Amino acid sequence: QVQLVTSGGGVVHAGGSLRLSCAASGRTINGYGVGWFRQAQGKNREFVALISWSGDRPYYAESVKGRFTVSRDLGVNTDYLQMDNLKPEDTAVYYCAGRHLGIQIVNDWEYEVWGQGTQVTVSS
Repeated sequence: QVQLVTSGGGVVHAGGSLRLSCAASGRTINGYGVGWFRQAQGKNREFVALISWSGDRPYYAESVKGRFTVSRDLGVNTDYLQMDNLKPEDTAVYYCAGRHLGIQIVNDWEYEVWGQGTQVTVSS
């Protein structure tokens, strides 16, 4: 089973950028679909973006399409979520999650392993 560590959160002004990392250990991230989710205070966790197990076929929530980009670097066994043009409504704890051979999975309950979350705060 792969283990995931989410990092890269911080505080930025609206319009700024952050890059979140989802570092895998124990196994190669190749073969795992990785989803990104976020949970704002007082709200349910929601899907943000994903990349399929083969490292392609990215898919985004409408609210982040055109601003966020997922990618994979097998050389460092890490997935990334590049977040540009951030808005205050993007403020949340962000998580990455993995599912072996996962393809286009947007439901959080279908993921097998989770990173610990990283706080993203966007000020207006």
